Amino acid sequence: MKNPILTRLKEKFPESILEVAEFRGELTLVVKREDIVPLCTFLRDDPELSFNFLSDLCGVDRLGRKPRFDVVYHLYSLDKGHRVRLKIKVEEGESVLTVTSVWSNANWFERETFDMFGVKFDNHPDLRRILMPEDWVGHPLRKDFPLTKEEVMFTHNKNRPPKITE
Repeated sequence: MKNPILTRLKEKFPESILEVAEFRGELTLVVKREDIVPLCTFLRDDPELSFNFLSDLCGVDRLGRKPRFDVVYHLYSLDKGHRVRLKIKVEEGESVLTVTSVWSNANWFERETFDMFGVKFDNHPDLRRILMPEDWVGHPLRKDFPLTKEEVMFTHNKNRPPKITE
């Protein structure tokens, strides 16, 4: 049986969908990075789909794979009760267009993804760290972030690396 969400998206964005996976009723679509805003806008505004809630947006580090990162969008329709997961693949140094114009709560999710993974979001209204101090060096959820047994003390001083104590 064909998935009506996938059918509708393929009608409107035939070239944007790169991969499709469906497992236990969960639909995951890998889409073109440059098409994320129009695709999300369509998913929100189309009356048959009505994805009016961005429940999560996060990053995934696929160290060793090219492109290295995934940005994952979990969407839910409060009206229809269905879900879809979108993924875009991003190479280190590439940026993604913000979806804050589609869902305002993307602001916090995108800031967290930037802070933890270093993925930048173009046109974001306030892209700055949200969990780590401004003077923190690096992005702690990257798989190549150094793991140590030392306790890290936050300095909260601009342009200085954190102090490491033993």
